[in-house]
Amino acid sequence: MSRGSLDGRVAVVTGAARGVGESLARELSARGARVALVGLEEEALKEAAGKLRGEAAHWYADVTDQEAMSRVAVEVEQRFGAVDVVVANAGVAAGGPFLGSDPDAWRRVIEVNLIGSAVTARAFLPVLAESRGYLLQIASLAAITPAPMMTAYCASKSGVEAYAHSLRAEVAHLGVGVGVAYLSWTDTDMVRGADRDAVMRELRQRLPWPSNRTYPLGPAVDRIVAGIERRSAHVYGQWWLRGMQGVRGYLPALIATVGRREVRRFAPRLAGMDSGLVGAGGEADERARATYRN
Repeated sequence: MSRGSLDGRVAVVTGAARGVGESLARELSARGARVALVGLEEEALKEAAGKLRGEAAHWYADVTDQEAMSRVAVEVEQRFGAVDVVVANAGVAAGGPFLGSDPDAWRRVIEVNLIGSAVTARAFLPVLAESRGYLLQIASLAAITPAPMMTAYCASKSGVEAYAHSLRAEVAHLGVGVGVAYLSWTDTDMVRGADRDAVMRELRQRLPWPSNRTYPLGPAVDRIVAGIERRSAHVYGQWWLRGMQGVRGYLPALIATVGRREVRRFAPRLAGMDSGLVGAGGEADERARATYRN
């Protein structure tokens, strides 16, 4: 896949039923790509695929299921031909103090965000090698800086960033490009779900500008698509995230100092926090997994 137009290209997006994934699938389709939507919400995927401008299809699969994702990779290639772009976007989040967290929810965040990304890459890299295509891993501000009450999410996004950087060096000789996309708090079901918890909402509001804002989804997705067109190694959903790379070495100490003060302030209210998966996407993941296993 050369740099430039997406017209006629084949793009795969995981976690495409809602949020960043659904919006990204819509914009890729608007740029002329044929889009394969993958996820656990079958009806929502079907509806999203039906609204796309160009040719599209959806696949019902859990990104942590290697057999299922390998099957999807084969079927997508059979349906559309060579696969040019794969976006590993599927993700869930959980908030709250680590000691009181739900172990199953904590593990699920790691499984979907990190293991699911690796499973996606393992399934699609053979077809991307055939097309000399491009794999984009969706990471987060959480990969650049730690944050209290977000241990699972920060661990998973730091993990996918490191994994993607390592993978880039491994597959470059095959002509496959690997990029990492970073987003701050973006207006999605996940962020709105986190904001339903008063402690998480107030903690976020106390972050320094510009990290305390919620950013509109559209411009962030436009930046991601532009990065896909350029086969960028780094893509920034918000303009200021690029600058964070230069100071990230100082952030753990800063967060430890500021976080200690803020967590102490909220300590009396932490015991009642919900530590399950957040937002409509988290709720859908829990429902869909019960059905998927059967």
